[in-house]
Amino acid sequence: MRKIDQSVSTATFGGGCFWCTEAIFQEIEGVKTVQSGYSAGNSVLPTYREVCAGTTGHAEVVQITFDTSKISYDDLIKIHLATHNPTQLNAQGFDKGTQYRSIILTHDNNQYETAHHIIEEMGTAFTEKIVTEIKPYTHFYVAEDYHQKYFTDNPEKAYCTSVISPKLKKFRNLFKEKVRKDKISD
Repeated sequence: MRKIDQSVSTATFGGGCFWCTEAIFQEIEGVKTVQSGYSAGNSVLPTYREVCAGTTGHAEVVQITFDTSKISYDDLIKIHLATHNPTQLNAQGFDKGTQYRSIILTHDNNQYETAHHIIEEMGTAFTEKIVTEIKPYTHFYVAEDYHQKYFTDNPEKAYCTSVISPKLKKFRNLFKEKVRKDKISD
């Protein structure tokens, strides 16, 4: 009989382009997997093209599995909110549309309550109101293969050097103690 690991949990966040969000969460100690995909919409098996057209209702998100003995859900939300602009409605930087909205999809009541608490707690750190949507998780559709580990596979692409690299630098400075040991010298 296989033993179920009670210390592994799942989180689902959207904060603009999933390439940026994925790159940050891949560097966190205790994060086991990060997958880019689509969620919170109304179409089944959406494609990138459909999501970008804004017709599916889906947001670009990442689904994270993490070891709760190494990183807490609270800390993941704090990192999420600090590494994108949670006060910008339906956009992040030059990326515009509901597919780029700030969203936390909760997998249970505890995550739902925690997300509300952390947003309230962190609200004073921003000059504008946090507009991050909090919704119960329903489905996750994995994005096409070329979106997975995008920054890792394409670090020299213009979007990576001009948008993702500065976000990673910010993350590493703000959350030094949460960065995986193999990423500290990067």
